[in-house]
Amino acid sequence: MDPSEQDPLLLLRHSIASATPSAIVPTSSSDPSAPEVNLAQATHLRFTYPNPVSIPIDTQTRFISNGSPVDLRSIYFAWLNREVAIPEYNDAATKLNEELAGSATVHKFAFVERLDLITWLEGASEESEHIQPLSSERDAASAIGAAPGAATAAGGAIGAAAAASAVPVTSAGLKGLAVPASASARAGRGTLDPRLAQIYNGERRMADRNTVLRGIKPTDFSHVRKLAAPFMSKKPTSGTNGIVNNPVLALNQKPQRRPDPIILLSPSASSLLRLSNAKAFLEGGRYVPPDSSASSLSILHIQRTMRDIDPSRPMRFILVEGPEQFKPEYWNRVVAVFTTGQAWQFKNYQWSNPSDLFRHVLGIYIGWRGDQPPESIRAYGHRVMTCFVEKWREPGAPGAETGRWRDREVVENIWKAIENNMRIKGWKRDTAPLSI
Repeated sequence: MDPSEQDPLLLLRHSIASATPSAIVPTSSSDPSAPEVNLAQATHLRFTYPNPVSIPIDTQTRFISNGSPVDLRSIYFAWLNREVAIPEYNDAATKLNEELAGSATVHKFAFVERLDLITWLEGASEESEHIQPLSSERDAASAIGAAPGAATAAGGAIGAAAAASAVPVTSAGLKGLAVPASASARAGRGTLDPRLAQIYNGERRMADRNTVLRGIKPTDFSHVRKLAAPFMSKKPTSGTNGIVNNPVLALNQKPQRRPDPIILLSPSASSLLRLSNAKAFLEGGRYVPPDSSASSLSILHIQRTMRDIDPSRPMRFILVEGPEQFKPEYWNRVVAVFTTGQAWQFKNYQWSNPSDLFRHVLGIYIGWRGDQPPESIRAYGHRVMTCFVEKWREPGAPGAETGRWRDREVVENIWKAIENNMRIKGWKRDTAPLSI
């Protein structure tokens, strides 16, 4: 069998060119009937085009990276992830390496290497500086370059072999001679005289789109993104009047998206409302106790239509239990603070004094119906809204559902107070207040 028919890179390239869905199948056996398996479990790669053949997936290929050949699994994995960015590709390779558990390692290609490999595999380029030629191609090339008569001798040998086997010699069969793809077409019937092959090899190649636009070695401009990041993050603060007065900005400026309002919950273990049960209460209108096993939650998103602010679309609220990740401008988006009255909750707040805090932000306390709120909550006066829910009883216990219908009433009162406070602070359909 021709060594080129067993070459993993050529088999992979021909199978991709065939555009057949099942042309490349990872399997756990060399058996032609073996089913497809996950790439981490595969031991072979079965090619069905041009002829059915199974190649061990850890076979070393002719693609050289950092002076070492790259295995077939890494080549096929890079082709599967050809459309993702480098960070996502590296993350996927790390995940696959974890699944392989040390039995093998997927090679992570550099940006230029991966682009060169994918360009060659999809047929957009006929050459690659990272792919070594086949041994038969090197022998033919060295025979042609050895002496003036050597090329003719080598060409005659190739032509004689083709005539004896009744198989036409095409440009694919003389790939080591670097014959242009159009050479066989110009020969008329698919056969090519070796002397013509040598002449065609001296022609100037027509460049493809990759070499014309990017050159022989594509340039990586990813570093420009880091340089542009500080400029992209700075938004104009001159207001709408500056945009209207400047015709260039008026045409090109995109409308800024309204930021999401923020609600701060109490991180206290005694708080009746935590991240684990806030969605069921504030969105679903039913109180359930906090789930201690969900303590890993750090952020929560809920939606609510504020009819007096934007009746056409619901607003998304961000719920967090602490301001550790806050930027200074985030405090202008805080619309409510749920508290248990413990002063340590406000230690890292912009206004650590509760009296100052609740002059800027609506305070909300939730307790059990029938219990008295803490003395600190009563000391805050009208600046903190007190709400009470029915005491929780385990489902199935007598009276478990008694009074649970009042949960929705409590929730509606809370949202009504939040909406009224937002409207007073300057929240509108498309804008948020610049200060509170």
